[in-house]
Amino acid sequence: MNRMVNSNPIVERVAEYYEGRLREHGATPAGVDWNSEASQYLRFEQLLRIMVPGEPPGTVNDFGCGYGALADYLAAHHPDWTYHGFDVSPAMIDAARQLHPPHERRTFTAEMARAPKATYTVASGIFNVKLDTPVEAWRAYVLATLDTLASMSEAGFAFNILTGYADPERQRPDLYYADPVALFAHCRQRFSPRVALLHDYPLYEFTMLVRM
Repeated sequence: MNRMVNSNPIVERVAEYYEGRLREHGATPAGVDWNSEASQYLRFEQLLRIMVPGEPPGTVNDFGCGYGALADYLAAHHPDWTYHGFDVSPAMIDAARQLHPPHERRTFTAEMARAPKATYTVASGIFNVKLDTPVEAWRAYVLATLDTLASMSEAGFAFNILTGYADPERQRPDLYYADPVALFAHCRQRFSPRVALLHDYPLYEFTMLVRM
């Protein structure tokens, strides 16, 4: 499976969008388009359910790390684990490095080639903002990126995405809403029979856990 490169035009447009949010709101949940710190932490809790309780400490890739909020969450809840943050936006990586002094268990990079393989890879919010990209093109981008997450992971990966079951009046044309059942089937057929669909927490999204 080939890793996605930074020069993907869809990725570049999304990076520009988030850099605008960062300029407007700074290194805050709003700066990465989340409503609140509480909802951000709830997402982290779901994503890190990919980790097996009691397993030896390993490494976590944060794909689309923004300013590195997950690094703090991981350090607080799983202090023996090593964190690697990757984001296509150099501005986001600069913000992450300013907030997080150098540490032997924490790295940040905007270069895909420097993103290591890890025990697990997680991706929070990277599939939501499609802007005016056609739905079919965005869906293809999502599926290609899942291949990238798998290629970066030794034991599994996790991601969240807005749910197609959201109330129609709440759905926005610039956002992408996925069919959870279809995406579950895709992950099970392509990556592993060990897939969990988490659709029971109070946000208009779901989290998928893929254990390999």
